[in-house]
Amino acid sequence: MQAAATAPGDWPGTDPLEAHRAVRGELGGPHLPFLASLPQRGPGSDAVGRTLGMLVELPFDLQPHGWRLVARPGKDQRRAESALSSDLNALGDIAGAEEAPAARVKVHLRGPLSVAANVHLHSGERALLDAGARREIYASLAAGAADLVRRTAAVARGAAVEVQLDEPEADAVLAGLIPTASGYRTLRAVPRQEATDAWAGLHRAVQAAGAERLVLRVPGGDDVLDAALSSPADALGLPFGAVTDAQWERLAEAVESGRRLWAGVLVPGATVPQVSALVAAVVNPWRRVGLPDAALAGLTVKSVEGLAGLTPATARLCLTRLVGAAEALTQLAAEA
Repeated sequence: MQAAATAPGDWPGTDPLEAHRAVRGELGGPHLPFLASLPQRGPGSDAVGRTLGMLVELPFDLQPHGWRLVARPGKDQRRAESALSSDLNALGDIAGAEEAPAARVKVHLRGPLSVAANVHLHSGERALLDAGARREIYASLAAGAADLVRRTAAVARGAAVEVQLDEPEADAVLAGLIPTASGYRTLRAVPRQEATDAWAGLHRAVQAAGAERLVLRVPGGDDVLDAALSSPADALGLPFGAVTDAQWERLAEAVESGRRLWAGVLVPGATVPQVSALVAAVVNPWRRVGLPDAALAGLTVKSVEGLAGLTPATARLCLTRLVGAAEALTQLAAEA
């Protein structure tokens, strides 16, 4: 087993061919290249719009207040679906030209809680307010994620597909901190069991579609960590700098039970951290909680956030440093 490097999936620029060429050039085996998204192309390529473009039988459009569920598909939906298709076609073109295609590829999408928090009903209120609308989103997203797995596998030349489920709003959703459309009050908290069940539904759907692994990427709050640990996700992605000592105790138990961790250690910015700093961000808490160095080989290291806000050269340098960190962790594991 070897530690691997990857990134969340957002990439700078507007050319999907160039994006996939850069990503796959940096993330050769055993690392994890990804189906890049390009938010600089505009609405429909942003994180929420891109995920809405995967929904099954839930039309949507874009209004001044944000994305909205509607009765019939329109131009905004077609734009999002077209962008995703372009990205998949580019991945297929680049993978098809490789002498030795990558053995794995990752796709990413917003999770069900974060989608419900960021899409509105026809009334203008967030879908999160309506339990029935939430259920429809959960089911539609599960079907759409399964379809994305199948579409990606069809162009990836035999690569195993891994699914990264991003839940940046999960802390606020579970704590009842998402504001109403008016902003004068907050919406009621979603029960933790509902969150776990929604993630389990996604896991079943992508697993049935042939996905090798589902990675649940969450912020660092206690409630969402407890819910994530109760889910069937194969791996958890966390910003390591935000994990408390008490949370590390629970994560250590999860690692010892076979749960994999994705370590968010690189904060994107104009200055890219050295490999030694990235390794220290992993090893220091790892050893402090008593986990063995040999288990470092099961880690995946990544940037905390996407790389779309950087220049292409800086984004590539981030991947280079993450690869260096993964190789260093593999070496430490081998020497244990």
